[in-house]
Amino acid sequence: MSLQLSEQQKTRIEANRLKALKRRQEKKLNHPYSREASSSGGVRTVSAVTRSNKLVSDDHSVSKKIIDSGAGFFIEEEEGQPSATKIDPATVIYPDGPTSIDQIQCNVCQKEFFDSYLWKNFSLETCDECRDCDDTHELMTKTDAKKIYLLKDSDLDLREPLLRYIVKKNPHNKRWGDMKLYLRCQVEARAMEIWGSEEAIEQHRDEKTKNLEKAKQKKFDKKVKELRMAVRSSLWTKDTRSHQHEFGEELYNEDDDTWSKTCVECKHTMTYEKM
Repeated sequence: MSLQLSEQQKTRIEANRLKALKRRQEKKLNHPYSREASSSGGVRTVSAVTRSNKLVSDDHSVSKKIIDSGAGFFIEEEEGQPSATKIDPATVIYPDGPTSIDQIQCNVCQKEFFDSYLWKNFSLETCDECRDCDDTHELMTKTDAKKIYLLKDSDLDLREPLLRYIVKKNPHNKRWGDMKLYLRCQVEARAMEIWGSEEAIEQHRDEKTKNLEKAKQKKFDKKVKELRMAVRSSLWTKDTRSHQHEFGEELYNEDDDTWSKTCVECKHTMTYEKM
């Protein structure tokens, strides 16, 4: 079963092959032996003389040729032997993304371009000339995106398709964590996808604001109540003095043959017997 390639895939394969050949040619030019190799057509002939402690069959030196493989090492071949077969490097097919010959059409001015800041970092088909840093293409932090458009972490980091972002150091304090900066227009599109309309976002934002105000007022009332209770408890003092009974006239009970007397203030009655 043969796999048929599309025209776009064939174009990318050809572009990758040209890039590999160009990179290989640049590596040969930057090699320290490139000048000597280029003067002899890529092959440099040397005379390898045997050492004195080895036996040689004749007094003539063996002529060898050194071929630059272009991969960081040389291949030595004796004259008369067939040269090594050159193998082209494997073609690398990249996933979705622009190649050196692909052109992207700007969604604002409809002009074609090769690369731009928004396309490289956010996959947005907009050229650098049409980039609006103050409004549409403004960068916003993750905190602002969650606060203004009422989004959650899952909406930004887990929901498909994932929103792209760039990471920068926090300008307020370098010791704090890095900031995630999103593109405002992409965040707005995600909010519209979740809430449906701007009116729904405004309605939920107003409800959230009212709930926050109610929570603040409830917390304030609780603190005021605690303060009032503290003030009242500080003004009221408990009388810890002991009570002294003041009994009245003694009364005799003939049935029990006992005597009793009652306190005038607390009405406490004490019963006793007389010997």
